[in-house]
Amino acid sequence: QVQLVESGGGLVQPGGSLRVSCAASGFFFRLYDMDWYRQAPGKQRELVATITGGGRTHYADSVKGRFTISRDNAKNTVYLQMNNLKPEDTAVYYCHTQVGVREYWGQGTQVTVSS
Repeated sequence: QVQLVESGGGLVQPGGSLRVSCAASGFFFRLYDMDWYRQAPGKQRELVATITGGGRTHYADSVKGRFTISRDNAKNTVYLQMNNLKPEDTAVYYCHTQVGVREYWGQGTQVTVSS
């Protein structure tokens, strides 16, 4: 079955960098769009970045120029490189995909930006 497993979260100071990863299995990874969402305490989950099966990328305005989404189809892994992190980037970050009519989510990884 489809599985998405995030890793790489942690505590980082403002202005710092972090990379989170999502290892995917159970579907033909290279064909599908992959997304990163985040959810901060008391807020709705929001879309941060998308990478299509063809490698096109899209970003939320709040992270443009600071975050980069990428994928390694040989490793069935999608990454989110986060630079110049701000306290407002603090959230649980989730990997997401849709296969057919079903949506799949990882368990999430906590990113905390604080001095």
